[in-house]
Amino acid sequence: MSGLFASLNSSVKALNAHSRAIETTGKNLANVNNSAYARQRVIYGDRGTVQTPHGAQSLGLEVLAVQQLRDALIDRQYQRELSLSGSYTAEQSAYQRAQAALGETIDRASDTDTGIGAAMDDLFSAFQSLASRPTDAGERASLLQKASILTDRFQLADTRLAQVQSDLNAQVATDVSDVNRLLQTISELNTQIGRFEITQPGSAVDLRDQRQARIEELAGKINFNVVDGGNGQINLVVKDSTSADVVLLDRGVVTGPVTFDGVALSGGSPAAVLAPASGSIQGALAARDGAVQTLRDDLDRLASQIVTTVNDAYNPTGLTGNFFTATGLTAGTIALDPALNATNLKASDGGAAGDNSVALAVAALASQKFTLAGGDAFDGTFGGFYSQTVASLGQALAGANARAEDQLAITELVRGQRDSVSGVSLDEELADLTRFQRAFQASSRVFSIVDNLLDEVVNRLGR
Repeated sequence: MSGLFASLNSSVKALNAHSRAIETTGKNLANVNNSAYARQRVIYGDRGTVQTPHGAQSLGLEVLAVQQLRDALIDRQYQRELSLSGSYTAEQSAYQRAQAALGETIDRASDTDTGIGAAMDDLFSAFQSLASRPTDAGERASLLQKASILTDRFQLADTRLAQVQSDLNAQVATDVSDVNRLLQTISELNTQIGRFEITQPGSAVDLRDQRQARIEELAGKINFNVVDGGNGQINLVVKDSTSADVVLLDRGVVTGPVTFDGVALSGGSPAAVLAPASGSIQGALAARDGAVQTLRDDLDRLASQIVTTVNDAYNPTGLTGNFFTATGLTAGTIALDPALNATNLKASDGGAAGDNSVALAVAALASQKFTLAGGDAFDGTFGGFYSQTVASLGQALAGANARAEDQLAITELVRGQRDSVSGVSLDEELADLTRFQRAFQASSRVFSIVDNLLDEVVNRLGR
């Protein structure tokens, strides 16, 4: 009699266990398209064994735990790749915007007629034409127009590049806000996981999925190290400018919000200057202070050299008026002398009506080679230095494009490796579903048979 009751009880336990397995498999199938979900599986175990008059007897099958299938090493590698991808993508975007701001197509800078290079050529060609016809009013008006176009393009390029840097600052500020939001969300999930897993470590699988998704989103903004905080919780640590560790998240507490003052990042408690090695924040700052700033500096040097040398050639005595304003030594401030007009535009410095010495001297600057050793702003000609400036931005953009493309391939490769561990496979889950269904049906059959036997013993035996 006790044997039949024990068998009935074991069948009930088996039905419960297989039912939980079917439920878990169904959950996996429901999340097949959820990229933040890590597949789960049921861990079966025996409830134990007791000694009976008939010998040792099992207490039946039970579900010991629902295990989340994750590889911590692959997860951390994927976080690192996401940070690098965010960094390279941010740089790539910044350099593309800088190219547009320059007004040149990098691979066709010498052919375009809308950039600074073409405007410089037009200016010196206009002085050459003025030298041919120094008294022609049309040539004078055309020269002033060409000069005005050049100064406008310098100023517009500098304004646009400054706006690119301002946009990058705004992007960083937005990313910093996202970082603080994600840190707060992760801290709340940490707290919930800690409460759930006080007595059952690893049981808060759904909360862990949510936390991992937020961690990966955060990794795209700024790189960090994940440190075990105990009781299922984690700490997030970044490096400061001295390579020392700064704790941004201590289990359920955000130690100090990340801030951005327009120059650098700070965070932690006490606040320290952070030095992220990757992530979209780092990429934006690297582009802002790197190739974009270098481009602005080079345009300033070019504008300064044009103002200085053209004024020296146009006003050799320093007494008869400059062509450009003397204070316009940057790309953003270069301008024609406000007193200059088609009537007083000089082809010579006080010479006869047909004298063209000044116009020839200015036109000759187009092929003049400058040297840093001679006190000039750069080495080479105006056109050569500008081509070098454009090429430098082109190289930065090409490098960013290559790095972003390569990193995308690497990130996808690591993601594939992670999905092979944590991702849901329809074929595998359907096979498991069939297996658990058969097990449930078999346990149901055992239950039915034992129930019939008990009915026979209780209600019919002895009639």
